[in-house]
Amino acid sequence: MEKVQVLEVVQQKYAEVARGERSGCGCGSKESVAAAIGYSEEDLQFANDANLGLGCGNPLAMAAIEPGMKVLDLGSGAGFDAFLAWRKVGPSGKVIGVDMTDDMLARARENTEKLGATNVEFRKGQIEALPVESNSVDLVISNCVINLSPDKPAVFREIARVLKPGGHFAVSDIVLLAELPEQVKNDVSAYVGCISGALFMGDYIRIALEAGLAGLTVPEIMYGAKLAGVLGGETSGCCGGDPVATAAASAVVSIKLHGRKA
Repeated sequence: MEKVQVLEVVQQKYAEVARGERSGCGCGSKESVAAAIGYSEEDLQFANDANLGLGCGNPLAMAAIEPGMKVLDLGSGAGFDAFLAWRKVGPSGKVIGVDMTDDMLARARENTEKLGATNVEFRKGQIEALPVESNSVDLVISNCVINLSPDKPAVFREIARVLKPGGHFAVSDIVLLAELPEQVKNDVSAYVGCISGALFMGDYIRIALEAGLAGLTVPEIMYGAKLAGVLGGETSGCCGGDPVATAAASAVVSIKLHGRKA
């Protein structure tokens, strides 16, 4: 698949989600998806307008966020993780969200006004070329977004570039444990079904190391029935579907990856 084609399809799908014309990757309500991947009832009460049911984990659960920190959220969507980070950094900190979809940015900025989050900023850009200064961020987070990029090494190089020396990153993402069926790998729509863009777990970790990130840990792997409820949808088969789609779903897991800039 061509990179431009992938980006166009991903952008179109997420614009439809932002406008409420299409659901996210998961089965069930956005609240049930968020609960399944580790968000608390308190999280949902605080920022549920920004929860679109799009994640595959809770990257904030493994990140030590302290008042005054500067946090960057890759593929920030309507701002769910960004606002939860903002609650922790306090008035002396700052949160930046980057997203390439105008409709998502519009929703995020509406939510910013509702919450009065004056030190949260949403910028338009691609995660392969972040509109963020080098060596300026304490923590980078991302939730089920890097797997959608057609150039994942560039994303990890950008994470390393924007982090301050010793800064940390915490991401939740989809990776492979086995080969996908050919017709899923070659289906661009499966990219936005949260599957066909995924790398093997070893390759995913390798490109993070090659980007200059260190101290990598995988504190959680989610698979089986729990992951099925998160992925769901038209391409994964987790909500019921054809045998090829079901085989695709069994080849993937959701991981949390944590590390730092050396």
